Amino acid sequence: MPSRRTARTGALTVAAVCSTLSAVVLTTPAHADTVHIHDIQGTTRISPLAGQKVTDVAGIVTGVRAYGSSKGFWIQDATPDDDPATSEGVFVFTSSTPKVAVGDSVTVTGTVSEYVPGGATSGNQSLTEITKPTVAVVSSGNAVPAATVVDARSVPDAYAPAGDTAASGSINALTLEPATYALDYYESLEGMNVQVSDARVVTATDPYSELWVTVKPREHANHRGGSVYGSYTSQNTGRIQIQSLGSTADFPVANVGDELAGDTTGPLDFNQFGGYTLVAGQLGTLEQGGLERETTKKQARGELAVATYNVENLDPGDATFAAHASAIVNNLRSPDIVSLEEIQDNNGATDDGTVAADQTVNKLIDAIVAAGGPQYDWRSIDPVNDQDGGEPGGNIRQVFLFNPERVSFTDRAGGDSTTAVGVTKVHGKAQLTASPGRIAPADEAWKSSRKPLAGEFVFRGRTVFVIANHLNSKGGDQGLTSQYQPPTRSSETQRHAQATLVNTFVDEILKAQKNADVIALGDMNDFEFSDTVKILEGDGELWSAIKSLPKSERYTYDYQGNSQVLDQILVSPSIRRDCDFEYDSVHINSEFHDQISDHDPQVLRFRP
Repeated sequence: MPSRRTARTGALTVAAVCSTLSAVVLTTPAHADTVHIHDIQGTTRISPLAGQKVTDVAGIVTGVRAYGSSKGFWIQDATPDDDPATSEGVFVFTSSTPKVAVGDSVTVTGTVSEYVPGGATSGNQSLTEITKPTVAVVSSGNAVPAATVVDARSVPDAYAPAGDTAASGSINALTLEPATYALDYYESLEGMNVQVSDARVVTATDPYSELWVTVKPREHANHRGGSVYGSYTSQNTGRIQIQSLGSTADFPVANVGDELAGDTTGPLDFNQFGGYTLVAGQLGTLEQGGLERETTKKQARGELAVATYNVENLDPGDATFAAHASAIVNNLRSPDIVSLEEIQDNNGATDDGTVAADQTVNKLIDAIVAAGGPQYDWRSIDPVNDQDGGEPGGNIRQVFLFNPERVSFTDRAGGDSTTAVGVTKVHGKAQLTASPGRIAPADEAWKSSRKPLAGEFVFRGRTVFVIANHLNSKGGDQGLTSQYQPPTRSSETQRHAQATLVNTFVDEILKAQKNADVIALGDMNDFEFSDTVKILEGDGELWSAIKSLPKSERYTYDYQGNSQVLDQILVSPSIRRDCDFEYDSVHINSEFHDQISDHDPQVLRFRP
């Protein structure tokens, strides 16, 4: 996944630019004496009055947002209709600090608009708003309409209707069925005052004072408090994002498994960073669940421990080296081989042509020694400047760390950033033409993406081939709350091509040596049930070992309330055959607000 910090900064800019471009402009006038908020919202996602001017729309102010690029307030009709598909609340976009207060009875004259957070190309649903408003306060101190309780009984188990094929899969024009589909239910409450109670946290507080809770505590739950995302058709419908209308300094700092006890109440908004969001005027009280970071088992003398760990854009200027080192030594128990992803060059994001990363890697190795770990050796290949994607100027790449007291690396000259590594057969055994080497680096599949790093290791006289990967990110995919259902996953096209090349390379090794021990590992940026992984696995050349875990334990990353798999270790038949291995997803980051990376490392222990 792209860094949430980077993605959010860019998206805020896009949202500001698109706030007016996405409005649907019509010209038919609306009559003041007949227009209520439920008339504006209608029974579909797009207002039947979009583009029209409405006059003296009455409502009670339920929330005021006086910060950010989307300043305004929410109003709700105190006399609702009896149609569950029509929302009784709406957002009034003022662009400047609103001059109303919660409890004010107001009338609003303005234009009904459909604003698409993130812009039309994002595929997001739109938010119905009243823009360019003229506001009159009728009275103050009124009771706010009672909050609609959102809970396990009210949210349907089915996630979304299938989109209209005649509208490119859009659900915008479909009549809402709030008793049948979760997305329709949330849409029917758009802009209304809603409430969740005693809700368990399923994504920790992020740097933007946001967290996710579930109102369905039993839905695909794991024993650490999260909600596992196990397939495209088994959505976690109880997830909802929580923000606050109050000071960010007062926002709860929560981990997965904590609870927002009591009532959390406020308007239901929609944004590009997760869709339906309860913007709380009243926050529940945080009750900590006591979640602790995991520690894996130490490998036995005859076991080879191989790990993968995405260290999230690590460069010499970062303050996380000691923490990463402690994680590798104490939580991962000093694996024999570690594939590191997102190692940046020696000056990080400074884009001056620097590609070497020896300072970055050696600083981490020194920190590992200081933490009581081994003096790792390392191998890598510097990329061509600005050709491997990631943060501009950072030149991220994969790096092998290995403990020379336990395992040796077979150096074979010829590997560089642009030369493809091959496979030969020598004395009946497979052998790489270069070690380390990169797989098909000139292939179009690796454009603006990391090229796999292949190397030969020897453990107790047995050669083990290791391929470090960091496949194309999911950037550009439509979100789960997209107006297009099912959402389009456009990033898969490149990832599938990459997976094909990796599988083909592994197949070459196995054709040269049927019983070769091969491990392909890293940040695959896709789920264990995805077509990407099916392509990597091929006809049995590889198998994703995280599938040896119970389904409730299969996750390495936590995104928008979904505990999911992105990081994987795939093994060849010789390793899988006897099931003489142990796999561990070591949860030290993804569930915690004070994470040093957004990925959890993975460890495989086996006897070659």
